Amino acid sequence: MEITPTIRAEIERYLKQKGLSMTQFGHITNLNVGTVSGIITGNRSLSVNQLDRITMGMNLPPDYFYERFVEECVEESPLNWRRVKPFVYRCVELGRLDCLQRAVSMFLDNPIYTHSLFELAEDLFHKGYRDTAAYLYENAAVSERKQHSERLALCQYRLFSIRIGEDQAQNLQAAAKFEPFVDRLDEVDQLDALKDLANVYRSLSMWDKVYKFSCQMYKLGQIQYDLVHNSKREIKPVKKLSRPLFVYIAYAELMCAHACDANGDHEQALDHIRGYTDLSWVKENDPDTLHWLGKFQQWAQINTYVNRLMSGDISVLSDYVGRISGEKHFFAELLNVIEVANRYDIDIDHILQRFEPQIEAYRDQVYTSTLTEQQVILEETVRFWYKLAKYNLNKGRYSYGFKCLIDAFEKAVTLKHALLIANCVGLFERFRAYAEPGILARYNMWERNDRKDGFAICSD
Repeated sequence: MEITPTIRAEIERYLKQKGLSMTQFGHITNLNVGTVSGIITGNRSLSVNQLDRITMGMNLPPDYFYERFVEECVEESPLNWRRVKPFVYRCVELGRLDCLQRAVSMFLDNPIYTHSLFELAEDLFHKGYRDTAAYLYENAAVSERKQHSERLALCQYRLFSIRIGEDQAQNLQAAAKFEPFVDRLDEVDQLDALKDLANVYRSLSMWDKVYKFSCQMYKLGQIQYDLVHNSKREIKPVKKLSRPLFVYIAYAELMCAHACDANGDHEQALDHIRGYTDLSWVKENDPDTLHWLGKFQQWAQINTYVNRLMSGDISVLSDYVGRISGEKHFFAELLNVIEVANRYDIDIDHILQRFEPQIEAYRDQVYTSTLTEQQVILEETVRFWYKLAKYNLNKGRYSYGFKCLIDAFEKAVTLKHALLIANCVGLFERFRAYAEPGILARYNMWERNDRKDGFAICSD
């Protein structure tokens, strides 16, 4: 078994091979001769900055010595977070998560360093190194697990945010795991956390959860708004909200309205719509506030039409379509039109023909939005093609109907959205007799693959 030389030994060997003096090597690495001598003789500790200069001077890959640095300068030395922290950042930059984990593991069992690890995780999270931050949050949470601490709750919130992705089964698991911690957050983080939870459950069509967390957001938002504007002493939040404070109150009403409409309670939904239609109580008038006030006014107008349509008032359909025709992203509204057509057996061919180019472009459209918005959009995309498939299959347009159903099915499988998969399967089974052999073969292949992947697809 070959023995790996120490960093110091390899530097010394390199100088002999190249015929370099310590002074010459110091010039190459921009280190003074005393530092070079101290490192080689072992009389001076080696910092990661010095290591990087030496590695560059030897024309080696930047992380060439990193594993040995962990062994010689971290694991075999007294704990020194101030010295190890720069090395951790370099590991992040160079993608050496293995070395980072080994270095950090030395500090995990000592509660003195929990705060330092948490602060590092926060910095990496905000800089976009989410996977590395997740590792640190997980370990910081373990250190805090026996305490009813705000820091533990914030670790869980960050992990929840990191774990949300396209896999809806994983999203459900992440949301359920985070739920018990949301009340432990401070008021600012709690408002954003409640908003994010409501959005995730909305993407999962779990409307009771949407209503529950939206109501909590509404109550907390009202309390905080009252404290800011009606308190005898000036209240200045330590943290900055991602949106103006009033937005959380109005958005809670909007989400409650969505939940009520989805559950068929259109009267109560209308009450919530009125709740964010009249925002005359908002005291701020800065540009950001005016922007959000305009958005809520627009949403209130559109959603009032939606509420009337879902209640069976088809007389407003033409006005509703006219309102959405100029919108940049109007597929959520067009989805409502298709839903109304399916629910009340209305012919909307003329409307679909009007938007045919946009519908075809929608198949491969890529959205740039926040992660929680993406969840809603992805779920909305599946529902759009599913509802459009249902409309066309009921019209006897089987070729196009199955094409839409295939799009819905594929996207639902990608999301691992069990309810939408089941809906697609049920619709396919209803019209199976009209499926062409090629379509039937693809469906049977998906069904087999989904069973292997853990989904029990039922056809009843």
